[in-house]
Amino acid sequence: MIGGARQPREDGPPPVPPSHQGCAIRSVRLQLPAQRGELRDRHEDGHHLHHLVWRLGPGVRVCSSAVLGGGIGPRAWILNAQVPGGYPRLDPDRHLAEIAASEGLTGPGAGLMTAADVAAYTTGHDGGVTATVTTGLGVRGWAAAPESATRTPHRPGTVNIVLTLPAALSDAALVNAVATATEAKVQALLDAGLDCSGTPTDAVCVAAPEPGPDGGEPFAGPRSTWGARIARAVHTAVLAGARPARDLS
Repeated sequence: MIGGARQPREDGPPPVPPSHQGCAIRSVRLQLPAQRGELRDRHEDGHHLHHLVWRLGPGVRVCSSAVLGGGIGPRAWILNAQVPGGYPRLDPDRHLAEIAASEGLTGPGAGLMTAADVAAYTTGHDGGVTATVTTGLGVRGWAAAPESATRTPHRPGTVNIVLTLPAALSDAALVNAVATATEAKVQALLDAGLDCSGTPTDAVCVAAPEPGPDGGEPFAGPRSTWGARIARAVHTAVLAGARPARDLS
């Protein structure tokens, strides 16, 4: 399995980018369980930007802190979109909806936003769990900061984490999965030699099948079966993305 940034597929050569109105659109298979993740590009106001799309289809629930479609519920897609630094718009949810519409995405979805280079995403895999991370650490610090630090406007640099797993989780376990992913993120940042717990705008999405009559797995803490896999996958992906940020500091 793949860990790190944009490594070649082990099952064959990478797909040939198709042509779309004179602009190369690249699609990258992320080996998601029964889903296809795609790296796409677009042009907005003179900027060449990228976004990642997961077309989840029916029967998937997402728990997320996403600016569009956050919370817990059925979601047909996830979008992680790059925006320029100094992002000028005040309606990020509408902007994400516009990008989703341009991709032909329909139904409820979850949309994340970042000023990080989405094409430099990193991945981690463990026991059926896939973590895909975009890492922007230009504005970073500690979660428990003095009150004066919370009054400063923050750019959407962000560490965005998207997790997919093949096991259904209960509501409590979905929330637990977000906490576990966040703990693993902080561990990776410290292991990368960075003195921070993240950025002020980090976001997490966890996608899992809808539970059946049994209600799904009850736990996703770091010592549970699925929580441990989540933690290791997130740690691998965040560490791979954080090391270049450390080197640029």
